[in-house]
This record gives sequence, C-alpha cells and structure tokens, in this order.
Amino acid sequence: MTISRIDFDQLSAEVRRAVADKTGTVQRAVTARGGMNSGIASLLEAESGSVFVKGIPSDHPQVGAQRREAAIAPHLPTSCPRLYWHLELDGWSLLGYEVIDGRHADYAPGSPDLPLVEAALAELQTITAPSGIAIKNAVDRWADYAPPGTLHHFEGDALLHTDFAPDNVLIVGDRARLVDWAWPTRGAAWIDPGALALRLMEAGHPVAAALDFAGRFPSWRAAEPEALAAFGTATSALWREIAEADTTQWKRGMAERATMLAHALSA
Repeated sequence: MTISRIDFDQLSAEVRRAVADKTGTVQRAVTARGGMNSGIASLLEAESGSVFVKGIPSDHPQVGAQRREAAIAPHLPTSCPRLYWHLELDGWSLLGYEVIDGRHADYAPGSPDLPLVEAALAELQTITAPSGIAIKNAVDRWADYAPPGTLHHFEGDALLHTDFAPDNVLIVGDRARLVDWAWPTRGAAWIDPGALALRLMEAGHPVAAALDFAGRFPSWRAAEPEALAAFGTATSALWREIAEADTTQWKRGMAERATMLAHALSA
C-alpha cells in the first residue's frame, strides 16, 4: 500500500522537537522522492551531523514492518546502515539512520559492483537470526508456494534479507551496503543466494550464470538439490501470483524469469 509522503516541516511541533532532542537543531531538511513505503523520508542536516529519517503513521498497516526493522537493526552486519534512534509519538513511528551517500548497485554482467555485492552477502551469511525478536520465518513465508513435503528445507537459523532489488543495495566507495530491512526472516542460509540469483537474471544474466554466482556461497553449494528445486518452484508460484494480480510488464517479466529459474533448479 502506497503511503502519501509529506515534508519533515509538516510534522507536528512535538515530533520535530523530539527529533531535535536526538539530533540537535535541524538546520535543513530535504525530502527524498524515491520509494513508496514511507510517509516521511528526509535527509536532515543538524547540529550533530547528517541523519536520514524515515517514518510511517502509527496506525498504518505497515507500521509493524517498520518496528521489526528497528528491532533487528542492532543485530545486522556492518554492511548495513546504523540505526541511531527509534521514536514513537504523536501518531508517528520514526527511525533515524546513518546517512548512506551511495548509488544503487549495478547487477549487469561484468559490473564491478558484483564482487562488492558478493562480499556484503557473504558477511550477512555469517549472521544468526536473533532470538526474542518476532521476525518472519521462512517456512511460513513460503508455506503457500513450496511443493508439499518440502517446507522443512526452508528451516534454519540464518538471518535473511530476501529482497536484493538493486534499490536495496547501495554502493559506497568500495563497499556494498544492504538497506531496507522491513522483512527480516529466519531460515535456511541458501535462500538469500537464490533470491539474489533471480535479481541477477533481471539484470541480464543467463540463468546458468546467475546460478553460478549463487554457487559462490557455501550455503548454496551445500543445499540439497531437492531444497533448491523447492525454492525454484515456490519462487515461480509467488511471482506468478504477483503478476496475475498486477499485469505490469515488469512483474510479468519477473514471473517469466522465476519460471526459468524453477526449470533450471529442477533439471
């Protein structure tokens, strides 16, 4: 559900004072125009330095996802932006993040960004999902799409990102930074390399090359063929459902690529 975005100055005086208590006097606020899931998305220049503020109304259906994002932040690897603070007041849930001045990753074949993306995901692959935080479970997320009798393959304790759209991977210098943690998931570590493989296909990689890239990760190489085939089938079913609900060309294209991925993993 798209959220109408407002400028930082349109927040109530109470909310702006609470932010200033965290940042010092706000000297300038610039609204980000990209993205659709934040009611507030502003780069603030303040006494203490720069901070990126994103927020959502407290009564919005997606506020739970933002609260999960805040809860998981202390457990993320160093490739992820640091969360400075989380505020809940006057009808808003706000997060204050480290400013990442980067560009979206280029996944095209031969891109120099690919080794940086690989390094960021390799770091994430070492992180265990924290206990005591109510994050999604991979078994539940894929329950409606995986073939009968295969869901046990999705079980695991790895912390997963699962959405490697280039918008969610920023290149800063010689490093890739993973952003947008609204849907952290606990599950088998090989799921993330599989999710990345589909995005590489979207960027022009043949399916075999995308799977070769996934094979750079030990978790993918160690996974049982039946597990990878189940992932392919589930991913295809998910994207087919998405494309049937919204027939835009991009979503139809993703559904076609997911079907190609499923066929390759089942071969």
